[in-house]
Amino acid sequence: MSFVIVIAALVFLMLAAYRGYSVILFAPIAALGAVLLTEPTAVAPVFSGIFMEKMVGFVRLYFPVFLLGAVFGKVIELSGFSESIVIAAIRYIGRSRANAVIVAVCALLTYGGVSLFVVVFAVYPFAAELYRQSNIPKRLMPGAIALGAFSFTMDSLPGTPQIQNIIPTTFFKTTTWAAPVLGIIGSLFIVIVGLTYLEWRRRGAMAAGEGYGTSLLNEPERVETANLPNPLLAIAPLVLVGVANFLLTRWIPIWYGESFTVTPDVLPGIHAPVTTTIKQVVGIWAVEGALVLGIVLVIVTAFHRVSSRFANGTKAAVAGALLASMNTASEYGFGGVIAALPGFIVVSDALKSIPNPLVNAAVSVSALAGITGSASGGMSIALAAMSDLFIKSAQYANIPMEVLHRVVAMASGGMDTLPHNGAVITLLAVTGLTHRESYRDIFAVTIIKTLAVFFVIIVFYTTGIV
Repeated sequence: MSFVIVIAALVFLMLAAYRGYSVILFAPIAALGAVLLTEPTAVAPVFSGIFMEKMVGFVRLYFPVFLLGAVFGKVIELSGFSESIVIAAIRYIGRSRANAVIVAVCALLTYGGVSLFVVVFAVYPFAAELYRQSNIPKRLMPGAIALGAFSFTMDSLPGTPQIQNIIPTTFFKTTTWAAPVLGIIGSLFIVIVGLTYLEWRRRGAMAAGEGYGTSLLNEPERVETANLPNPLLAIAPLVLVGVANFLLTRWIPIWYGESFTVTPDVLPGIHAPVTTTIKQVVGIWAVEGALVLGIVLVIVTAFHRVSSRFANGTKAAVAGALLASMNTASEYGFGGVIAALPGFIVVSDALKSIPNPLVNAAVSVSALAGITGSASGGMSIALAAMSDLFIKSAQYANIPMEVLHRVVAMASGGMDTLPHNGAVITLLAVTGLTHRESYRDIFAVTIIKTLAVFFVIIVFYTTGIV
């Protein structure tokens, strides 16, 4: 019965999200409904002690990233930089390769260390203009952004600085460059199959005479096409964000050390020292600093274009950031409650019975990521509960820890993108589309990503390549 309760809560939330209901409202309803069916007296304590703690903790850490990412995307839009990049891309690459352009830009940013959520805000104005000028249906855009930002650069390519590739290092004593050949093979599989699918969808829609669309929501403002900025200047803020994020990630620990303490001697208004562990916030601080630099660069180099519309533009950006962050935070709270239920333990124990070490790890991590709606959350729960079993089984089968790392990382980003996933909801909210309009293509990318994990496992067992 406990297992049925977990599945029912998950299905309820997925259906609510798919039908367009607010996840901010329905995530706590789904989570607390499951608690009510498990232990009625625990509903209020779980709401305050787990759901709200997880939700508020997410907002405390990540809202500035959402906010700065939204502002960065807005000034890129207002400055005309997005239109300049689009015109250059159409001139040199062609309208028919719009999907490849979007995937490449998303991949550049995510592999450079920019948060997946920030990439959505930053790329959307550019993607919308490219799809509009190419007359490709806007509803196909989320699939391309998902392929570029939520797949191979998130956890497959060796060295990617995304959290999904970092978490396994603490359990398996590996590095982010684990199993580089397998990671590259898996990435190529995802890119080739994913772009083939997206191109098939584009050709079908355009053959049917479907254009970009009308009466669409959250459309970027149009800018004057006369005297557009040079494309090299237009792309400079994107490059700066990636490079600055990379450098700040390394410099911040040098500047601050392992921790930094603010004492009442410095700020008399505080009553006790405030200590920050730098390792826990370096990634967030680096992204925030990089985004600030990107925003400043856009404003300085395109001041005459941005200044007159900056006030209204940033109001819209703040509203979008609030909605996106609260959607995702509510999902985070849902995952925290579900992970505490006895039915979730039943799922974890059942997954342990799969005999093959790599298949066991892949299925376990992917399933838990799907249930919680979070790649990093599902992986963390799975590794906390089962990493010792994974390690022992892999050692017994003479499987290198590097291979286990790559399989686990890739599996975390497979089925996590179910309809209730925070990144999916953010992507659809930012693009002004609904699950009904665009989730089909996001789910296709999800399936391709999941298949890539098992393709990599087959390649390893067949060739022994690491």
